[in-house]
Amino acid sequence: MASELQIRINDQLRKIQSAPDTPLLYVLTDELNLQGPRFGCGLGQCGSCSVLVNGVETRSCMTRVAAVDGKSVTTLEGLPAWYAAQKKLARTPNLHPVQQAMIDEQAVQCGYCFNGMIIKASELLSKNAQPSESQIRTAMNGHLCRCGTYPRVLKAIQNAAQAMKAVTK
Repeated sequence: MASELQIRINDQLRKIQSAPDTPLLYVLTDELNLQGPRFGCGLGQCGSCSVLVNGVETRSCMTRVAAVDGKSVTTLEGLPAWYAAQKKLARTPNLHPVQQAMIDEQAVQCGYCFNGMIIKASELLSKNAQPSESQIRTAMNGHLCRCGTYPRVLKAIQNAAQAMKAVTK
């Protein structure tokens, strides 16, 4: 039976008509047509479905939509605005620095992992502005890349940290 839930998705309050046990991923992709979160394994093990719930990385394939009622969900599409709000920027950039760094380093190949990698890296850099290589590797553990671009992902995260450090209010 469908219920009406209120979820702030990418800084917009949305009313969702869905069964409470529906996976958040299905609501985001099927009902709201968001393209960021991806179905990967369906078991919460690959990270491709990751979103931020109140700023914390969450596997949307394993999270029931009722669990985020009244909370804030940020998807890949909403990362630039999320970043701008965190940094109190006057204007929202086209891309979050992690998104831009992934493009610059050509870290994205097939597209399986990029959503989760970018979400997790964004969460990491919001909490630790200058993580060590070891801290990045630990944070990214559990995000699977079929193409094996891990060295490029690592470099992209390091570059994003530097770019974010240079941002002034």
